[in-house]
Amino acid sequence: MYKKEISKAVINRLPRYYRYLGDLLEKDVVRISSKELSEKMRVTASQIRQDLNNFGGFGQQGYGYNVEYLHSEIGKILGLDTKYNVIIIGAGNLGQALANYTDFERRGFYVRSIFDISPALIGTEIRGITVRANEELEEYIRNNKVDIAAITVPKTKAPGVANELVKWGVKGIWNFAPTDLNLPKDVTVENVHLADSLMKLSYRLSGKREEMK
Repeated sequence: MYKKEISKAVINRLPRYYRYLGDLLEKDVVRISSKELSEKMRVTASQIRQDLNNFGGFGQQGYGYNVEYLHSEIGKILGLDTKYNVIIIGAGNLGQALANYTDFERRGFYVRSIFDISPALIGTEIRGITVRANEELEEYIRNNKVDIAAITVPKTKAPGVANELVKWGVKGIWNFAPTDLNLPKDVTVENVHLADSLMKLSYRLSGKREEMK
């Protein structure tokens, strides 16, 4: 839909805009200016206008932004007007937490099946979804529409699992394993490295400690 090349920084801010606008909708806010939105998000008003201008602007001078309309349009840009079928590979603590997070469904992401290699987990239920054996993965993917596969297995297993998923036709990988995946360019990968986030937090805390000395 959008031909223009959009920077990664802009794309990273779009979910924040969507989330903040959703909060405003819940408070029955009808319109908001870029200045007011900037104060809430701690992003400059100029940056907000530049970001949104990548997709057409959406604002009116002297009026600002219609909250409901902007929320809806950003949702479309993010693809949230589509329903996605999600499977989870790895039914450990993290996999279970993902399966139990009901807010995903509000965004259009539906966990359809969960897979694991552990006999202790196979056959158990997580929020009404029966954990299947990994041996059933290929057959399941070939017989069901799978848009996104969330990988929550150990990092030594993740590359092999990812390659198999791609071979069977999965084009969206949500990778929680602490390793980078080398996959074909037509496969979309989103890496969520939790330890990296903690290290960045540690760096920022260390800087604050240095400032206080």
